Amino acid sequence: MDTTRFAPSPNGMLHLGHAYSAIVAHDLARDGGGRFLLRIEDIDGERSRPELAATFRRDLEWLGLQWKEVPPQSTRLASYDAAARQLIEQGLLYPCVCTRKEIEAANPRMGPDGPVYPGICKGRSVDPSKPAALRLDVERALAQTGELTWLDEVAGEQPADPRQFGDVVLVRKDQPASYHLAATLDDAADGVTLVTRGMDLFPATHIHRLLQALLDLPVPRWHHHKLLLDEAGRKLAKRRDSPSLADMRDQGMDGIELAERLRSGVLPAGISLGSA
Repeated sequence: MDTTRFAPSPNGMLHLGHAYSAIVAHDLARDGGGRFLLRIEDIDGERSRPELAATFRRDLEWLGLQWKEVPPQSTRLASYDAAARQLIEQGLLYPCVCTRKEIEAANPRMGPDGPVYPGICKGRSVDPSKPAALRLDVERALAQTGELTWLDEVAGEQPADPRQFGDVVLVRKDQPASYHLAATLDDAADGVTLVTRGMDLFPATHIHRLLQALLDLPVPRWHHHKLLLDEAGRKLAKRRDSPSLADMRDQGMDGIELAERLRSGVLPAGISLGSA
């Protein structure tokens, strides 16, 4: 029996892509007699809008889903701080005061998330008066863990390759933890055994697997599903004002019928299923 989760950030309304992801996670848990969790990832600084959590619950209920809600990220800051201290004690984190402009000026190679940090601050003293992020020394971390693998139920066993990201930020200048650190710790704390999310996050799993090894966390399985794409072949996104589930509810659409269509692959006009 698996435990899955849906973990939206309250920085914009949920859209069809979120609905599809929630349905996949919900059904994988339900069909195996497991648990489907809702976790609100609300540590995105000023972009977080706490009032949206209630809207998300109405959206999921409208789709006919049942879930157990776990504490939001804003209640878990102590665990993020403890993990960062543990990694500092292992000599695996270092402060970085670089701006995005300084990183781009160094002509870095490109990785899954954009420019890969070229190590400007590694091994040097930084001005303690400047806001600093904390980056993971990936090479030193891999020297400690050795080679790692992880299992995706769709793509099969994968060799972990966190080097493609370079020295990622684990504690941001403006937030208590990056997505990589917070999601990895939260999934472990919530007992998630099958991490279900879109294919756009497939590469991030290489980093998450490394963090699990470094922090002695349980290792789940993963299921990366296809994405809903718009007419231009781009994944649906809040920043592109993809139609919201709340608007569909207000227009009188039947959410349970919509969920059944998404399950069967009957998509609205202009929407396709693929990997952007």
